Amino acid sequence: MIVVTGGAGFIGSNFVLDWLANPKAEGIINLDKLTYAGNLSTLAPLAKDPRHIFIKGDIGDSTLVTNLLQQHRPRAIINFAAESHVDRSIHGPADFIQTNILGSFNLLECTRTYWNSLPTEEQQQFRFLHVSTDEVYGSLGASDAAFKETTAYEPNSPYSASKAASDHLVRAWFHTYGLPVLTTNCSNNYGPYHFPEKLIPLVILNALNGQPLPIYGDGMQVRDWLYVGDHCAAIRRVLEKGTLGETYNVGGWNEKANLEVVKTICAILDELRPRPNGGSYAEQIRFVTDRPGHDRRYAIDASKLERELGWKPAETFATGIRKTVEWYLVNPEWVAGVQSGSYRDWINQHYVA
Repeated sequence: MIVVTGGAGFIGSNFVLDWLANPKAEGIINLDKLTYAGNLSTLAPLAKDPRHIFIKGDIGDSTLVTNLLQQHRPRAIINFAAESHVDRSIHGPADFIQTNILGSFNLLECTRTYWNSLPTEEQQQFRFLHVSTDEVYGSLGASDAAFKETTAYEPNSPYSASKAASDHLVRAWFHTYGLPVLTTNCSNNYGPYHFPEKLIPLVILNALNGQPLPIYGDGMQVRDWLYVGDHCAAIRRVLEKGTLGETYNVGGWNEKANLEVVKTICAILDELRPRPNGGSYAEQIRFVTDRPGHDRRYAIDASKLERELGWKPAETFATGIRKTVEWYLVNPEWVAGVQSGSYRDWINQHYVA
């Protein structure tokens, strides 16, 4: 067995589904707190799969985590569990400190105790893989080189600061205690099952519903976009082949300005689901007040992962974004299930002109 924390969230659930799509794969203990972004309907295809055991709980609950590890004796833990939305961290940073820092600390300590109890051979085979973000590196200028694993940390939001802290804890537990850890820092993910507060699903769904397509500031903030299926493949490769204590940047080699991303989505929707009036969805674009401390550019240099472990993304942005738009068009039931009243209230409060 392996343990996946945060396995009902966007990236975690995609990883669980991808992992168990292999009929020979090991089983997964899926621990998720089921906050607003956790969605069990995403995992519905696994309802009859005995290899998937879901446990509702918090990585900060030491008793729960300790008992889980002792009962199931996993050979690896993959930690996706995190509060991850920058806007929410600006308006409510306490949850990010609690989950991303204190929760990670607790998970590391419970894991260390469990790992120390294992026979030598099982200790040598065990892995703790911590999934993090490129936002810990701060913001880049237009001509700056992309983030490398050696780039100094300069987090600019409560979210990225909390993730930076968790990365440092993971590193310390390797160097101080010898815990066999691996860390991945990824760029912006997109794809199926993405909670619709994030840019790409928000734009798709607002466009279809005839609502404004909000873009912060001038829309020229640049991000490197990584299709979530490629990210899952990279994590599997790092888990299997990664060098203990090392960090691997995972990127899509797809730098795009937010405005270009939105216009690309509009063009695909114009083709696949034309508006009744014959106009373009781009007519719904609205520029809104920029958020505080908005990083201007992120870019990932993923060459270490390709050079050392032989991984590179399979999707271009053109192929990945089309797959994503098509998925939302044919899965309206999933969308309806996550668009609760509280979610709509939050969008109305924070995306204001």
